[in-house]
Amino acid sequence: MNRVFVCSCFGVTEEQVKGHAEAGACTPRQIASACKAGTDCGGCVRRIQALLGRGACPRRELADQGEPVLAKLPEAA
Repeated sequence: MNRVFVCSCFGVTEEQVKGHAEAGACTPRQIASACKAGTDCGGCVRRIQALLGRGACPRRELADQGEPVLAKLPEAA
């Protein structure tokens, strides 16, 4: 399997970031909450932003209503 690391500080792969995004993480901060990517040196934050894109967030309405959107995200491996 070809692993493309986004965050070398915590060993987070592109596939993991995409998985967290599909589960509802809409921002680099939410990705950081899910797997710590972007919380050490910060060098991967722009790459995370690029992976998230500028599309609509499937759970933005929940966030706007104050509902937890990351409660069911898988833990980092």
